[in-house]
Amino acid sequence: MTDTPERKVLAATAAETTADNPWPLQMLSQKLKTHIEKAPPAWVEAQVIELNKRANVSYLTLRDIDAEVSLSVTVWGSVLSRLEAPLERGSRVVAQLKPDFWLKTGRLSMQGQDIRPVGLGDLLARIEKLRQALAAEGLFDPRRKKPLPLLPHRIGLITGRNSDAMKDVLRNAALRWPAVEFEVREVPVQGVNAVSGVIGALEELDADSRIDVIVIARGGGSLEDLLPFSHESLVRAVAAAHTPVVSAIGHEADRPLLDEVADLRASTPTDAAKRIVPDVGEELRRVDQARTQLNRRIKEMLEREGERLAYLRTRPVLANPQSMLTARHDDVAALSTRALTAVRTQVGRHADQLVHLRAQVRALSPQKTLDRGYAVVQLGDRSIVRSPEQVPTGTPLRIRVAGGDFTAAATDSNTPVISENTDATAPTPTATKDPA
Repeated sequence: MTDTPERKVLAATAAETTADNPWPLQMLSQKLKTHIEKAPPAWVEAQVIELNKRANVSYLTLRDIDAEVSLSVTVWGSVLSRLEAPLERGSRVVAQLKPDFWLKTGRLSMQGQDIRPVGLGDLLARIEKLRQALAAEGLFDPRRKKPLPLLPHRIGLITGRNSDAMKDVLRNAALRWPAVEFEVREVPVQGVNAVSGVIGALEELDADSRIDVIVIARGGGSLEDLLPFSHESLVRAVAAAHTPVVSAIGHEADRPLLDEVADLRASTPTDAAKRIVPDVGEELRRVDQARTQLNRRIKEMLEREGERLAYLRTRPVLANPQSMLTARHDDVAALSTRALTAVRTQVGRHADQLVHLRAQVRALSPQKTLDRGYAVVQLGDRSIVRSPEQVPTGTPLRIRVAGGDFTAAATDSNTPVISENTDATAPTPTATKDPA
């Protein structure tokens, strides 16, 4: 009896496999299939870019709305038969996908279990819901909109490559203001790369200090074609820009969310060119009108001031300027006369007072008393004799009268009794003239 080879114990997980103890390929495929089949189906939104129908099976290629990501999907005819209208290339759909792993070939595929076209009404409802949400944040508030410069020196233009919108903006702006300069950025304005392309160009132009205003322009199209200009990322990028942004998307009836957040909404690219630069011919006419009005106003002012000057010249003070000086001269002369008269009157009055005071002083002076016959008797030390007791007999005296003085000697002294009728002012001592 021969010995049978011992069977190896396989690793339980992929991490436990080694070069000496590998898994069989079938085991790996089986585990992948088991793991993938556990994944639940998922609803996704995408755009149909390829559609191939083969008997009862259709092979679709779906691409992400905002990114360069594609996925192949297999859809059975029973699923497509439930649609009201045939599915076409370029349609926007939501599909329920379930991953499927083909065990024999190791190929991963996506099975479309359900698919529903996104109608125009659904798109409009989504845009309206986003419009209300952004408006509630204040992104559409007119108070946050920036004013456009009166005459921009350099304009940033974001538009499609060699598009009619670009030609309209450049041509009409140059016709209105030939000196205008443009910084053009040609980007996709439709499809999956439109949003990222426009945002990149916007950020680049917004960072350029030479750019005074940015115009985002695109021609008309269907609602699906204009969807990138209602994308939330683009709307927020425009709201965050420091440079004024002008929206010129489609025609008058088109109203993407970009129009709401832009600082200025132009109905068409041609209208944008008319609104961002002034018309040089119109500006020249305004300058001529302003110059004419200014000349007329200056002429009217000169005429009015000339009439006023002529009126002032007819006034007496200017017709005969000397009259004003004569009147002032007469006033000065009158005032001088009044002042001189007042001074003379005061001087005369005070002179009279001085004479009167002088007479009073002279009347009260000792000399006047002497002139009336009185005398002053003095002793040898010049002291005045006021009592006979001061003058014993033989005392030498000096007697002063009005005409001079002389010496004398006392011969007798007594104290007289003064009656009420006696003049108290009479000299009491008896004076004799000195024989000498």
